[in-house]
Amino acid sequence: MSHIRPPADGPLGTSRPVEDAPATAPRAVRPAQVVAAPSAGGAVRALAVVGLLTLGALVPLLGPGLALDGTGEAVSPAARPVGVLRTVLFAALCVQAGELWVARMVPAVRGAPAGLLPRAWSAAAACCGLVAAVALSAIVANGNVPPRGWSELRFGELYGTGDGVLALLEINAFAVAWLLARSRRPGFAALPLAVLVVAEAVRAHPEIETPLIGSALTLVHLTCGALWAGGLLQVLRVLRLWQGHGLREQGAALLARYARAAAWLFAAVTVTGTVSTLRRMPPDTVLEQLATTGYGRTLLAKLLLLAVVAALALRARRRAVAAGDPGAVFAPGRAEVASLGLVVAVSALLTALPVPIRW
Repeated sequence: MSHIRPPADGPLGTSRPVEDAPATAPRAVRPAQVVAAPSAGGAVRALAVVGLLTLGALVPLLGPGLALDGTGEAVSPAARPVGVLRTVLFAALCVQAGELWVARMVPAVRGAPAGLLPRAWSAAAACCGLVAAVALSAIVANGNVPPRGWSELRFGELYGTGDGVLALLEINAFAVAWLLARSRRPGFAALPLAVLVVAEAVRAHPEIETPLIGSALTLVHLTCGALWAGGLLQVLRVLRLWQGHGLREQGAALLARYARAAAWLFAAVTVTGTVSTLRRMPPDTVLEQLATTGYGRTLLAKLLLLAVVAALALRARRRAVAAGDPGAVFAPGRAEVASLGLVVAVSALLTALPVPIRW
């Protein structure tokens, strides 16, 4: 009789005990991503900024006719194109001046990362300014009348007039600024931009009596205005970049530096603008000419816009202090930049309108 050895796994009819499988960690459940709906206030602010930018683009086109309506003053055939081109020229100057200024301001901020700046717009701005300067020179060479064809492009005439020489200086200034913006030493672009501001200041005051005083006032006015508007745009771009890298303290320090300087720039713009106005309009005729001349109406619109910009700047500063976060200035800051863009357009329109008669 043969003996049957029981299987190793146990008696017949029983199964081998199965070892406990290693416990697997429960799969982490990823929380659903909740997309916050944009607030109504943010949408209203965005629409307001877009509206201001659109209005700024339309000011040079529609401004001459509206400003001179009912004044008895004739609209120059070059008023609209000159207004548009000078808006582009002034905007290009603001962008470049702001980038250069903030680039010098950043190293003074403690803990600021070296080289962490947004992509430069100076080269593109210089290119736009160059195109505008060439177009303006074509109008100057044609006797301040927009050329209607290639046969009316008389650039050789620029060398025979003072305005023509100034137009050539502005062309060369933008060309050199573009080359320097694309070089390894973009900071040297401040030199051709200074030449551009001087040329524009001299061009704006062709009067025989005390032209140096008027040019000096415009020089300070234009320089401070370009630094104010362009500096704010660049500071907001830097703050947004630094916020993404957790550099809130450095952003607050940069914003504080700009705010202190902007207060002085605003004061300089206000004082030089007021003195220039009184030189063009005697005190006893200012109120009348603000309502009865195209130049006065446009100047009044500029003053109101500057008041709006000042209110927005004050609100942005209060929000930043109350929140303790420089990111709180983005909403009013964007509106302030758009308003300053509108101020630039109105300022360009002033250069295309007839200067009021000094009684």
